[in-house]
Amino acid sequence: MEPGLASEPAGSMDASAEQSLPEPGSQDSVAGEDIEIVVNVGGVRQVLYGDLLSQYPETRLAELINCLAGGYDTIFSLCDDYDPGKREFYFDRDPDAFKCVIEVYYFGEVHMKKGICPICFKNEMDFWKVDLKFLDDCCKSHLSEKREELEEIARRVQLILDDLGVDAAEGRWRRCQKCVWKFLEKPESSCPARVVAVLSFLLILVSSVVMCMGTIPELQVVDSEGNRVEHPTLENVETACIGWFTLEYLLRLFSSPNKLHFALSFMNIVDVLAILPFYVSLTLTHLGARMMELTNVQQAVQALRIMRIARIFKLARHSSGLQTLTYALKRSFKELGLLLMYLAVGIFVFSALGYTMEQSHPETLFKSIPQSFWWAIITMTTVGYGDIYPKTTLGKLNAAISFLCGVIAIALPIHPIINNFVRYYNKQRVLETAAKHELELMELNSSSAEGKPGGSRSDLDTLPPEPAAREGPSWGSRLKLSHSDTFIPLLTEEKHHRTRLQSCK
Repeated sequence: MEPGLASEPAGSMDASAEQSLPEPGSQDSVAGEDIEIVVNVGGVRQVLYGDLLSQYPETRLAELINCLAGGYDTIFSLCDDYDPGKREFYFDRDPDAFKCVIEVYYFGEVHMKKGICPICFKNEMDFWKVDLKFLDDCCKSHLSEKREELEEIARRVQLILDDLGVDAAEGRWRRCQKCVWKFLEKPESSCPARVVAVLSFLLILVSSVVMCMGTIPELQVVDSEGNRVEHPTLENVETACIGWFTLEYLLRLFSSPNKLHFALSFMNIVDVLAILPFYVSLTLTHLGARMMELTNVQQAVQALRIMRIARIFKLARHSSGLQTLTYALKRSFKELGLLLMYLAVGIFVFSALGYTMEQSHPETLFKSIPQSFWWAIITMTTVGYGDIYPKTTLGKLNAAISFLCGVIAIALPIHPIINNFVRYYNKQRVLETAAKHELELMELNSSSAEGKPGGSRSDLDTLPPEPAAREGPSWGSRLKLSHSDTFIPLLTEEKHHRTRLQSCK
């Protein structure tokens, strides 16, 4: 226990503290450094000394030193209850958090213990009027991370509320545009939207399979000029798939709220590149005999059709697994950079050594150092095609060392990348569950408020009014007015705080 701090059961009595404080409203004065303050926080009775509390006069505990001179009004403005017989101040707060907060008086900084919600702990510090600058940097990182999680949950909830809402002030075309956009972009919005998403995915697979089957000689036919071309049936299937892709892209473009952002999006550029070669090839084919010398160009355009496979990445919009993989790679740029640096250094060193050691052999396969780069790459990455291999003893020893170094260089950054993947994947699942739970809680509170006879009006009156600029859909407004203490404050402009009894979700 810290020096100057005594902790006793709630029912005990401290006689010295009884004589150290004057009666409320009396004019007796006692030196601040000689005063003992008895506080009872959540059933835990503690004695604090004025010389320590006076180091931070703006805190709530320091204000207790001189509050008795102001009478009971001043006392109850600082604490929940006061026992004049025991001269004891009562606070209905978290005692575990309080033990962390009072460390500022002894050590000049505050450490948040493991297991305490960062947001709740911040509210405790605000109650005791201890500035966040005293919170240690390691604890501030946890607080920032929790804030980001709450903001992410609030963003998801707000998106769902926007989807549920229908603004009567909007025109028919605007409402139709929003319905089409939600139908094509959010498969989870309805069963028909999910069916369309599955159909689009199947057509992507069919188009890719048809493209591969069209290159099989047994399935090709000979045209009038004796050239092998794709089977007409496969061409018809490909045409149908391209027609679907074109219709889907145009509908998404016309229903997009921001068409410029839509057109410049990476995945939408991939969609254009997936369907554009088909129309370019079709145009070149029907231009006439004078354009037949562009056959090579047409074949090049045909080769670009393989880019339709990139449409599979569109599933990342609806797959948390692909999103997690992308995030893990983004967060692992440093590890990936180290991996490339290790490999680059190893490739340069071992290719130069291999070229030097193999020059004594008359049938050497190492003609130059740049050519040896290819041997070093396939050796360090444990591929080993066998097209280039050493024939001397020193060359084989160099190959064995390069193989071992390659295994070590690849294995070192793998663990941080896997940790980033697992951490983000678990976090996304927690956020999705929390957002759904928040919506269920909002709807439950709203139903309870509407079903309460004569009480729903007063409950709504106690809520802060929403700004006029944020007037939204009737469904969304009904849910917002039912507000949940956990995350809905992030959706409004007013500042709210959770109480001690509210848990961190």
